[in-house]
Amino acid sequence: MKKLLFVVLFICFSIPSAFAAPRYIADNLFTYMHAGPGNEFRIIGSVNAGDKVNLVDVNTTAKYSQVIDAKGRKGWVESRFVTRQASMAERLPKLEEELTTVKEQLSNARKNSDEAKAGLVQSLDSRNKQIAELEQNYSDISQQLTSSQTEIRELRAKLDTQKEDLLLKYFMYGGGVAGIGLLFGLILPHIIPRRKKAPNGWA
Repeated sequence: MKKLLFVVLFICFSIPSAFAAPRYIADNLFTYMHAGPGNEFRIIGSVNAGDKVNLVDVNTTAKYSQVIDAKGRKGWVESRFVTRQASMAERLPKLEEELTTVKEQLSNARKNSDEAKAGLVQSLDSRNKQIAELEQNYSDISQQLTSSQTEIRELRAKLDTQKEDLLLKYFMYGGGVAGIGLLFGLILPHIIPRRKKAPNGWA
């Protein structure tokens, strides 16, 4: 019998501690804490919206929850005003910290993006400059090639003309020499007197 009584007492004392789970009073709310699970019980205090409380017990019939607030007061509030979600007062600093982290990450991403963009623009400008220089060099080489080809054609034409002039001169010189030789061959016998032959055939 004593053992049974001891077990019952142990269960009675252990149940409230098992229910002492952290809960929060819903935001945008100001509610009273009653001495018992209902409005008919006297008001022992008030709980502000967002305050953290420990849940001790739940009366499902009356729809009231027994809580202990930050001041150590134990009382009953309507269960619909008790939530598992942390209040905005607790969540706001974390959200602000997360927001700051996200902003820093976004700023770094933008900075990296701007640096990468600047690098690409600089590289593109450098490539465009190189292409312009290559195009200019190609244009200069093309002009030099055209000028060289024109000069070669002129030199070849001049060389051909000189060859023709040289052949003509050779032909004229050869014809002149042949003409003079022929002229001498025709005139010389008339210029140089022939010796008369002796009667006996000796001069």
